[in-house]
Amino acid sequence: MTDINMTVFWLVVLASLVIIELLTMGLTTVWFAGGALMATIASLFRAPFALQIIIFLVVSMLLLFFTRPLAVKYFNKDRVRTNAESLVGRQAIVISEIDNLQGIGQVNVGGMEWSARTRTDGVTLPVGTVATVLAINGVKLIVEERKEV
Repeated sequence: MTDINMTVFWLVVLASLVIIELLTMGLTTVWFAGGALMATIASLFRAPFALQIIIFLVVSMLLLFFTRPLAVKYFNKDRVRTNAESLVGRQAIVISEIDNLQGIGQVNVGGMEWSARTRTDGVTLPVGTVATVLAINGVKLIVEERKEV
């Protein structure tokens, strides 16, 4: 291919990757768009096609591995947790005795009833106990008795 064709090729790759990123906003193709930009610049300097490919791959991987974690952290700092995620750390009231060995137990969190289990088998929580939600396992909340401070 001629030098102009290679530049056009890399510009098409770059534009495609940017469009995909704008449509998905997934922070996935933007790193490869950076690699395509550098490969475009290399093609303008008439670098061999093999070198352009290497530049594309190396720059893309460097951007992916070194800047993606920072970008994800920055863009997700104001992320609102989903319904289930927002339950972790909240207080729950035991409304049906929790006993892992019998496979029973329910809690009320924010006016909603959830099946619940304790973190440790053999620990039962009677009705009325105030518990803290530690995690979510499937559709069951994992709770422990709230420790008084």
